[in-house]
Amino acid sequence: MDADEVLTTTRAVRRRLDPSRPVPLELIRDCIDVALQAPAGSNLPRTRFVVVRDPVLRKGLADLYTEVYEGTYRESEGYIGKVATDDASGARTQERSARSADALASALHEVDTIVITCLEGARLDGASAMANASLLGGVLPATWSFMLAARARGLGTCWTTMHMARERDAAELLGIPFDRVQQVCLTPVAFTTGEKFGRARRPAVDDVLHLDGWDASLPSVPDVRGLAAR
Repeated sequence: MDADEVLTTTRAVRRRLDPSRPVPLELIRDCIDVALQAPAGSNLPRTRFVVVRDPVLRKGLADLYTEVYEGTYRESEGYIGKVATDDASGARTQERSARSADALASALHEVDTIVITCLEGARLDGASAMANASLLGGVLPATWSFMLAARARGLGTCWTTMHMARERDAAELLGIPFDRVQQVCLTPVAFTTGEKFGRARRPAVDDVLHLDGWDASLPSVPDVRGLAAR
C-alpha cells in the first residue's frame, strides 16, 4: 500500500477483527517503533504504550468497556445508532456503524492484544484549553501513527475511549500510576477478516474548508457541549 491508501483506508475495525489469528508481539513492537517517530512537543516523547496480552487482564479491561457501553453509552443521546442523518444512505451507514460498535462490546475480550496509549507526566483534569491541546498533541499523533502502521501490516485497530469512564479502575488493574499518567485511547489490535477496506462516507472538502476565517454558511454538526458535560 502507498501512503494515500493507508491514510484513506485505515478504518475503525470492529466486526472484522479476527481473534483466531494471534498477533506476534514483534509486529506490535514494529508498530510502536514507527509511532515513536511522530511529532512530540518540546521534542520530549510522552506517549506510552501499555500492551495487554494476559487473558485475565484483557478480560478485566473488556468488562470495564462493556459495562460502560451497555450501562451508559447505548442509552445516551451520543450513541452512534441515534445520530440523525438527513438522507437514507447516511441512515444506513449509521445503522451499520452501530451494529459494528455493538459487536466490539461483545467481542473485545476475545481479541488477544489490547493497546492503551497514555500521556506520561501530566493529568489534564481541569486543565486549560492550551494545556489540553499541547499535551494531547504529543500523544494523538503517535497513537494514529501506531494505527496506520498496524494497517500497513494487515492489522485492524479501533480508536475507543469508552473505558475512560472507568479510567481509575483500568489504572488499578494495570498498575498505571493514575496521578501522573493519563490514559488517552484504547484499541484492540488483530488481524482482519479480509484485507480490503474502502474510503469512509465523509463530507466534501468544500463543506469543511473555511478560508481566511470562519464561514457561517457552511454545513454545521450538532452541538455536543451538552453531551460532553454529562
